[in-house]
Amino acid sequence: MSGDGAGFARFVAVGDSLTEGMCDPDGPVDATTLHASSPGPWRGWADRLAEALAARAAEAGEPFEYANLAVRGKLMPQIVDQQVPAAIALQPDLVSLIGGGNDVLRPGADVDAVAARLEGGVARLRAAGAHVLMATSYDPRLSPLVRRTRGVAGIFAAHVWTIARRHDASVIDLWGMRALQDRRMWAPDRIHLTPQGHARVAEHALQALGLEPTPGTPHWDLPLDPEPPRPRSQVVREDSVWMREHVAPWVARRLQGRSSGDGRPPKRPVPRPVERAAETPDR
Repeated sequence: MSGDGAGFARFVAVGDSLTEGMCDPDGPVDATTLHASSPGPWRGWADRLAEALAARAAEAGEPFEYANLAVRGKLMPQIVDQQVPAAIALQPDLVSLIGGGNDVLRPGADVDAVAARLEGGVARLRAAGAHVLMATSYDPRLSPLVRRTRGVAGIFAAHVWTIARRHDASVIDLWGMRALQDRRMWAPDRIHLTPQGHARVAEHALQALGLEPTPGTPHWDLPLDPEPPRPRSQVVREDSVWMREHVAPWVARRLQGRSSGDGRPPKRPVPRPVERAAETPDR
């Protein structure tokens, strides 16, 4: 950590689409840019956290650099075996290691084995001198189809807390975030967060690291104001679009043994200063 404890000097993020920042456009937000098929560029909670840490480091007159090695679709073995060694080579003092969602979604997933791989990665990072930021799985109880995985997702969340205790890591409690139990926090694919959702996660990450919240921002766990009831016809129409544009392509990739991240390089492989100033989360 930096000398006055205000932040970290080098942050490296590893993981899957959540950490890559999918469905948080780094630019104008509309229905097209929120679609998971959009080429990006994506921003995401890790970029937002880096912006907040960079602003605090600048106020303290200290250097700060950030790299993001996360790639959508990656499974825990790929994250731990490929991204973790690459992160260690960058000599960070803070690493976010978040994954497991893609593993848990697969039929017959061995959640204990996934957690064991995660713990191995955390142990390697801690041995290299980095503080580790983890995250639980989110609670999918309100998500169509995905809620079928709620049992294994809950077990994985429990594993994360246990691993964090063993290795003195910090945890973003996605499972317990009431704000994420609101459909407005989720992109049209119902798997990735909107800009507002990413912003809330970034604020929670600051709290998990023991840092003060960004001034003037909503509390990360504060639920949104209730929205008006939607007509049944609208719900049916949205479900139909979701099945056609998001579920069907996902199933096709699974049957073909492909991943949305195949051949895709990380968006920010080299640590460099963060030029963008932090913004109000609920933009």
